[in-house]
Amino acid sequence: MIAPVRHYIYPQAVEEVERGALQICFRSRPEAETAMATFALGFAEPSLPHGVWSCPNPRQMCAISGGYAYVVDVDSPDNWMQIPYRPVTWVDAAPQHKLLLFASFHRMWALGMDGKVWETNRLSCEGLRVAGIDGEYLHGFGWDLETDTEVPFTVDLATGRHTGGASASAE
Repeated sequence: MIAPVRHYIYPQAVEEVERGALQICFRSRPEAETAMATFALGFAEPSLPHGVWSCPNPRQMCAISGGYAYVVDVDSPDNWMQIPYRPVTWVDAAPQHKLLLFASFHRMWALGMDGKVWETNRLSCEGLRVAGIDGEYLHGFGWDLETDTEVPFTVDLATGRHTGGASASAE
């Protein structure tokens, strides 16, 4: 197979692309030239997200490779960012709020039309579980170090403020 002329590697400082990297071909518009993107693998752990997600900004795509999440402007692939969690342990869209949501073991981060919208404070001492979205709120559970139990939390999707979650001493 002959690769497209335009080939982008994320992150750009990667010396070699290891087995398991995510490779995709894309076009920004039907008449545009095809480009290839290679996204370095974060962790070879099957429970971590791996694939491509739509972003709130239709000019962007989100590619996740072994928990490393990259947001790329498809019209200008040199314009990209990496979500700060390494790894991202969960991802889902909240289209009614124009958000793409990411979770780490401790916090959540929201991508909107123009970039980062909010980031929660610590929700868990080590591992959080999202139960679902109900209207304006995301509900989940975080593990609390002091009680050695899962405790519920609720995140306001408009602001990222939360109630519940890990104890304050876990900050």
